[in-house]
Amino acid sequence: MLSFLPSLVKGILASLLLGINTLFWCALLFALALLKLVLPFQAVRQAIDPALNAIATAWIACNSGWMRLTQKTSWDVQGVAELPYQGWYLVNCNHQSWVDIFVLQHVMNRRIPMLKFFLKQQLIYVPVIGLAWWALDFPFMRRHGKAALRKNPDLRRQDRETTRRACQKFARVPTSVMNFAEGTRFTPAKHQASGSPYRHLLKPKAGALALALNAMGDQFHAMIDVTIVYPAGAPTFWQFLCGRTPRVIVRARQLPIPAEFGTGDYEDDPEFRGQFHRWLAGIWEEKDAQINVLLRG
Repeated sequence: MLSFLPSLVKGILASLLLGINTLFWCALLFALALLKLVLPFQAVRQAIDPALNAIATAWIACNSGWMRLTQKTSWDVQGVAELPYQGWYLVNCNHQSWVDIFVLQHVMNRRIPMLKFFLKQQLIYVPVIGLAWWALDFPFMRRHGKAALRKNPDLRRQDRETTRRACQKFARVPTSVMNFAEGTRFTPAKHQASGSPYRHLLKPKAGALALALNAMGDQFHAMIDVTIVYPAGAPTFWQFLCGRTPRVIVRARQLPIPAEFGTGDYEDDPEFRGQFHRWLAGIWEEKDAQINVLLRG
């Protein structure tokens, strides 16, 4: 363990290990992705996609290795060991920091099928890792403001089609589709500006969840609802690398997904949309109360 090192040294060392780990596994990933691109046949994809996921799983495992080496973070995790590995899952979580992604990968790796996130379109241009996300079939979504959607309603259909295409790829290999329902990271300023009725959460946005459920129908076995709490405050990624995250609390639970959510029309059926909002609001109320208890404990 190198947790005794000064914070700055730990941050630099962790950054180097993360970079080396990423470059090593991405070299293998890109070689297979190039083969998939040159030979765009169904049989080739079916053979290569599990190998691509295995490479990404190894990258995550190595990240867990340097985290254990450089940090002495206390991990308080419950509900993960009971999760069944096989199947397709819709994973939902609160969002406070870029660290959330590393936390989720660390505690969920090899517990459930690989997590795949909906990403902003601009992230495809992130050096190395953006291309890796593309190779792994992470869906890239364009964010449209309300004004743009009012001006051009066809943008909604484009988003739906993008989601359906992504989920069709997910259907070939067991996958955990990850979504941060808040749509952005929690900050006190955003919390106040949004008029959120919750103490520790922003109001959830149901659209992406509803699209994923509609696209994959009854293929999802369950929703895995995850709550992440940082008792010392949500860290920046640099603070995390420097080992300044003394404790991370993670709670996970399986929730059944109502069967009608796989066939309902979220966009054009107001009654169904209201039902979906009430279901998600109920989950959010329980999550907010749970966070309050965990912070006080």
